[in-house]
Amino acid sequence: MDVPWARPGSVFTRAFENEVAWMLQRTDQTTVARYFRISWRAVGRIARRVVAESVDGSRLDGLQFIGVDEINYGRPQKFLTCVVDHISGRTVWAAPGKSAETLGLFFAELGPERSTAIEIVTMDMSAAYTRAVHDHAPQAEIVYDRFHVVQLLNAAVDEVRREAMRMADDEEKRSLKSTRWPLLKNPWNLTRRERQKLSDLQRNNRRIYRAYLLKESFQQIYDAPSVAHADDLFVGWYAWARRSALAPFRKFAATIKSYWPAVRRFLEVKLTNAIVEGTNSKVRMISHRAFGFHSAAALIAMIYLNCSNIVIPFIGW
Repeated sequence: MDVPWARPGSVFTRAFENEVAWMLQRTDQTTVARYFRISWRAVGRIARRVVAESVDGSRLDGLQFIGVDEINYGRPQKFLTCVVDHISGRTVWAAPGKSAETLGLFFAELGPERSTAIEIVTMDMSAAYTRAVHDHAPQAEIVYDRFHVVQLLNAAVDEVRREAMRMADDEEKRSLKSTRWPLLKNPWNLTRRERQKLSDLQRNNRRIYRAYLLKESFQQIYDAPSVAHADDLFVGWYAWARRSALAPFRKFAATIKSYWPAVRRFLEVKLTNAIVEGTNSKVRMISHRAFGFHSAAALIAMIYLNCSNIVIPFIGW
């Protein structure tokens, strides 16, 4: 029989569970379990019950600008897909997996009417997420996050460096030692020693230095005063990358060209996945301080509890 002072299926009072959930928003699950002298699993069950009562379909109302990203929360290769509202900063949806089908579940819960209200979706260059958006919200504009584009760019630079290391003799390997971070760091963050390393590369290894110049030149596209100027810069940069004789940059250039409309859209809307990355960092902290979670459902409950602005009515002692 349901009673007003307890949630269905619980052996604790509603007030006690609210106090546990309130504490979970401020410290880790192990500490909460010890403080209230209940088991770690009991704390997790309380979190799921409180979240189930607090989170309803209205959290998906009014969504226009959303960010999508995956979170790796365990091994082997355990992922969650999270959706964040750019306007409120809240995590509005999370589910296990990182496929097009996973994101499709979000749009299924959102429904056709609310899906048509989505104007912009920021994400990394995920073919699966792109396909899901095209299938369920074709009117939405996709913006590929600058951070992930630059991440691919840095990977191309590092691949050129590693290839040179493999081909080098012992003396060349010594000269290339400690060049990774000078190549990847922003120029204004370089130390004097790192600047000297780049100068040495300019004289002794033109191939790697060409990769560095391609990286820095591409970054300038994001500082273009207009989208038209950015288009012109990209055309010139693309031609340079294609004739650079650097396979990683030829591949990167081809990838960016195929996705260019979604990459350049950043220059107009100035939306990135930074807010999603911030949420991801918080989720990783939640997972690490709990020493991992036995199920995706337990972690998702903690995500909603800590990242969805759930207000727990706290009575106090």
